[in-house]
Amino acid sequence: MINSSIKILLVEDHKLMRVGLKSLFEEQEGLEVTSEAQSGKDAIEKFKTTHPDVTLMDIGLPDISGIEATKKILELNTNAKIIMLTSHLSEQEVIEALECGACAYVMKDINTDILKMIIQTIKEGAMWIDPLAVPILRDKNRGIVPQRQMSRAMFREQHSNLTQREYEVLKLVVDGKSNNEIAEELTISSHTAKAHVCNIIQKLLVDDRTQAAVKALKEGLV
Repeated sequence: MINSSIKILLVEDHKLMRVGLKSLFEEQEGLEVTSEAQSGKDAIEKFKTTHPDVTLMDIGLPDISGIEATKKILELNTNAKIIMLTSHLSEQEVIEALECGACAYVMKDINTDILKMIIQTIKEGAMWIDPLAVPILRDKNRGIVPQRQMSRAMFREQHSNLTQREYEVLKLVVDGKSNNEIAEELTISSHTAKAHVCNIIQKLLVDDRTQAAVKALKEGLV
């Protein structure tokens, strides 16, 4: 029988956190920690020998940072899928992590089911950013992926099926607003706000509101 589990390289210098994450994945069907590393340099060597599907990389490591280790790994394999893990939100780290080629920026207190979803979607080539980090990208670094960035006019042309109201809702989604906050801002019902968000997700061909916000930011809409 072919093992279809996603192979994970877990990079974390704190043993308690590493053991906890490994135990967590053991309970999740389809995920398997096949290698572990306690430092950035160790992570690079383990990546070379184990060829993981996804690497979970702690940013704060004892030798070189997770960001530096990510750069080195991507020099070895430009298709490496790396998720940055952090216990705190740092504007500089958000920008540096994504600029260096990480596929995701995730807070360590994230819900278990969401983390599993992130790993699965990153394996398939998606990108994920913690909702708390989205405003940083909006305000400080709209051009993180300049080669894919489009003009607002081009974006609107390619996504002309979005209504004017949906553009207004999308901007508030990028601002990190909840459905209730969107409803209050636009003087509509929460049910209507939720419907607009669902329509936007479908029309932009993404899986959730965070990916919709990321796509809007990367393609220069807001």
